Amino acid sequence: MEEKDEQPKKIEQEEEKKREIDLNALFAEKGYDLNRLFPDEGTKKLLYELRRNKRDIDRFIKSLHVEEE
Repeated sequence: MEEKDEQPKKIEQEEEKKREIDLNALFAEKGYDLNRLFPDEGTKKLLYELRRNKRDIDRFIKSLHVEEE
């Protein structure tokens, strides 16, 4: 029975690894090892959300400029 309980835990751990944020890939233009500078998962998630929000805002502004022309 214990083996059955261990398998879902292993699957959950593998899914967590897939969801880990790689700051070096996200900010590839930087010359630093950002994963080492920001090891905390909360900080990584904050930076990921910041990057995503910036991208969304840039797209919105770009769409406004297209409509003005």
